[in-house]
Amino acid sequence: MEKIKLYVQESYNELLTKVTWPTWSNLQATTIVVLVGLAIFTVIVFLMDAISKAVLNLIYGIG
Repeated sequence: MEKIKLYVQESYNELLTKVTWPTWSNLQATTIVVLVGLAIFTVIVFLMDAISKAVLNLIYGIG
């Protein structure tokens, strides 16, 4: 039980002293970058799906 207590204390201390937390503006900027990247990736996957569906429909003569 003492090892667990020591682990929690050291983890808490490390979070307070050694971890560099982002500023609010930095957090917002990186969140926007992630959302834009996600939107681009979503459009790419949608286009790949639509193209492959069209090609398969052409090959198999469905519709």
